[in-house]
Amino acid sequence: MLENREGQQIPNVTFRTRAHGDWKDVTTSDIFKDKTVIVFSLPGAFTPTCSSTHLPRYNELAGVFKDNGVDEIICLSVNDAFVMDAWKEDQEAENVTLIPDGNGDFSDGMGMLVDKSDLGFGKRSWRYSMLVKDGVIDKMFIEPELPGDPFEVSDADTMLEYINPQARKPDAVSIITKPGCPYCSAAKKMLSENHISYEEIVLGHNATLRTVRAMTGMETVPQVFINGDHIGGSEDLQTYLNQSNAA
Repeated sequence: MLENREGQQIPNVTFRTRAHGDWKDVTTSDIFKDKTVIVFSLPGAFTPTCSSTHLPRYNELAGVFKDNGVDEIICLSVNDAFVMDAWKEDQEAENVTLIPDGNGDFSDGMGMLVDKSDLGFGKRSWRYSMLVKDGVIDKMFIEPELPGDPFEVSDADTMLEYINPQARKPDAVSIITKPGCPYCSAAKKMLSENHISYEEIVLGHNATLRTVRAMTGMETVPQVFINGDHIGGSEDLQTYLNQSNAA
């Protein structure tokens, strides 16, 4: 049975990381001393749940966590430094620090190193999250010991609910653009000036005008969506922001 280690010190481990093309040793003291840190650990980089939900949501809520006293968010996996760096770049996870537990030393010290040989993974970390204050585990959310890869309690929203149930989460904003479009640039500037983070969908990369027509019935960009609602183009966005700021 996986042990909840709330109230205990984290393991004393040195991680082999990469920085600017060179090896850099990072200790648990470097990461946790005199800081409040969220750690979420997962079975592997580039795997489906980890890439589609676990890492992206922590990255998205990083600003809210910071506003609520969290100094750093750590994503940990039993992968090497090269894999973790490539995954960070692929995910554009600029708000999360990815730490390679290449030999599984930290996961083993936490009692979270499990055998996933049935998947061809060998020894990997069980999925969990924890809040660590000055090296002491304040809270742990450990996924239930069920077959497969359960993902029920170690998510970012559960952690935020523990830290501050009243915390305001950022709006989910997406904008469809195309290169060289001045109206798209204006819309993105408006969002940035109002401190609204957004996902950009660029025509020709991962969408086409057919996508725009299917989603909006229109053939122009930008098209902005906020919390599932279609706002419209740059002028519609300006109206929306004006009304929101006046409220």
